[in-house]
Amino acid sequence: MSVLAAFAVPHPPLIIPEVGGAQTEEVAETIKAYEAVAKEIHSLNPDTVVITSPHSVMYMDYFHISPGSSASGSFSRFNAPKVKFSTEYDQLLVDEISREARNSGIPAGTKGERDRSLDHATMIPLYFLKREMPDTQIVRIGLSGLSSLVHYRFGICIQKAAKRLGRRIVFIASGDLSHKLSSQGPYGFSSDGPVYDSMIRDIFSSGDFLRLLRIPEQFCESAAECGQKSFQIMAGALDGMAVDASLLSYECPFGVGYGIGRFMPLHPDDSRHLELELERSINDRMKRIRDAEDQFVHLARLAVETFVKSERRIAVPEGLGPELVNHMAGVFVSIHKDGNLRGCIGTIDATRASVAEEIISNGISAASRDNRFDPIRQGELDNLEYNVDVLGPHEKVTDKSQLDVKRYGVIVQNFHGRGLLLPDLAGVDTVDQQIAIARQKAGIDEGEPVELFRFQVTRHT
Repeated sequence: MSVLAAFAVPHPPLIIPEVGGAQTEEVAETIKAYEAVAKEIHSLNPDTVVITSPHSVMYMDYFHISPGSSASGSFSRFNAPKVKFSTEYDQLLVDEISREARNSGIPAGTKGERDRSLDHATMIPLYFLKREMPDTQIVRIGLSGLSSLVHYRFGICIQKAAKRLGRRIVFIASGDLSHKLSSQGPYGFSSDGPVYDSMIRDIFSSGDFLRLLRIPEQFCESAAECGQKSFQIMAGALDGMAVDASLLSYECPFGVGYGIGRFMPLHPDDSRHLELELERSINDRMKRIRDAEDQFVHLARLAVETFVKSERRIAVPEGLGPELVNHMAGVFVSIHKDGNLRGCIGTIDATRASVAEEIISNGISAASRDNRFDPIRQGELDNLEYNVDVLGPHEKVTDKSQLDVKRYGVIVQNFHGRGLLLPDLAGVDTVDQQIAIARQKAGIDEGEPVELFRFQVTRHT
């Protein structure tokens, strides 16, 4: 068996005594569980420990695997420079994982390293491991902006690579749970935070990885977790295996969830090959989305798909409702893939003869001219979701108390420029956040006087 065990672990720096000091008492159960994990890994005597980290090098469309023979790091940024580590990399396994991923059509490898030093989400597991196993060699892997299915498939590649080399590995998925468990937490409170943590505790206890893989990306974003994609790769590394799953500890003393899960492979189990089931689930979901689209959203999809396939701009189709052809308004078209924004372009005021023409124009621009993203490719079209926001008239407000981040969008303007932010966006929870982002989009510095306008939208999803 190439994968001896897998563990999901958090990475709060304050569990390191030199960093946390007296605060370590608040996470005593987490520390105790971490120490037990390190002892168990030592007893398994693995050849290599594979660590996935959300704080290593991360790209939207690529899994970065740390290259070279070794790396080092310290907790100097957490005011504990004397706590430092050096570790050896298993270069043969790194090369084999890269090769397996390439053969599977998954973008992964050792290119694009921006910082060789170890990140804290890698060093915290090493802090406990190296007390038991000073000579541990590791493979360090970053996450990506790709889908849950691709993360799972990448985990399968890690399993296959270890098996091909005869490596006995332990997998450590480093990641905290929600950062929005209380108003005193680092990102404030969201009701999705406790719900997410409850789901993950159940999954750690049951080993229900299909449920893990089906958690929507936007829900994860709202809960402000940083471990979900680590856990998805871990699940893939255990593909085809029955597992003995257990939740070793859970604490949330600072508004952040810290959970430790243990997953021991038992025997091969064909019912645990989840790739096809997950793919079928995704396809069914996309069909339901397409079937439920109204004329606004369907028009945006038709405009984008026609342009991407043939570089042709469609004419306004016949048979559209009067609200599309007899009205003029500003329109934003947003395109999402795997829960992540893939393009968004809009107009504050009407620039075309009808809402329909505005949708066609802005949909094509969102797909091809949003400079934050590469143009959409034909192979992506089946996996895209569209939102169309039709803007109502904007009215000037004299004080930010007249704004409501869920109900109203905001326009910020002065002589430098004008910036807009739509209402009810994931991750934007306060008026101050909304105004700050709109300022940034307009290139207006904080503190500069501005005029504020509010508007409502009719959102078609």
